[in-house]
Amino acid sequence: MNGVRPKKQLGQHFLKEDAIARRITEALTHHGDYRTVVEVGPGTGALTKHLIDREDIDLWCVELDPEAAAHLHEHFPKLEGRLIEGDLLRLDLAERFPGPFAIIGNFPYNISTQIVFKVLEHRDRCPEVVGMFQKEVSDRIRALPGSKVYGITSVLAQAYYDVTQVMNVEPGSFIPPPKVRSAVIRMKRNTVERLPCDETLFFKVVKTAFNQRRKTLHNALKPLGPLASGIPPEFAGKRAEQLNVADFVALTQACGQLALPDKAAS
Repeated sequence: MNGVRPKKQLGQHFLKEDAIARRITEALTHHGDYRTVVEVGPGTGALTKHLIDREDIDLWCVELDPEAAAHLHEHFPKLEGRLIEGDLLRLDLAERFPGPFAIIGNFPYNISTQIVFKVLEHRDRCPEVVGMFQKEVSDRIRALPGSKVYGITSVLAQAYYDVTQVMNVEPGSFIPPPKVRSAVIRMKRNTVERLPCDETLFFKVVKTAFNQRRKTLHNALKPLGPLASGIPPEFAGKRAEQLNVADFVALTQACGQLALPDKAAS
């Protein structure tokens, strides 16, 4: 496609439907009043061509594939100085973009969940994300308590972002067609500046609870050691998938109380 070969090892599936590309770019709402927009994995420029001339944003692109980067340099000269050839996951976003920025992209499916965790690391400066995901992953990010796909990504993303679906996308809209369905979702930063608990411990509690999701929290949180004795009775007999974000905050607060003496001693 346009001289750029999709590479399986990079999880590339190039979007060929221009109407879908336009809808994705129009899904950016400027929530958080940013100007900088970082497009991840632009490939042949399906989204780029709808973003490059917009006067309300300053577009940057991050592309790992040298062949795709060469194509972008040739067809989008306005990207001069704003096309970063490298891996988003290894990029120091705080150094590159000291102010607020949004992220958009037809995300490579093999790293899409990692992109979400990268966003969470920069949640205080990334007010909005619009991205194409494998539908299974998008369902996981949006899932509610009680769902079989509700898990770590659901809780951590929803703790800081309001997540909505923009559209489903069928395999035939890509070259080559993926073997899975896709979906575009929007993540908009919520009003929670900081959770009312130790946020590092919150991440640890959520991940530990879901690592053995079939066990009750009494057993699933045993890897936390002494902190696990802080589990409130109303949660001890439940499984992780039964707790919402507020419940996990309360659980973290209870476990965190046991960590306070150690912190004071240090």
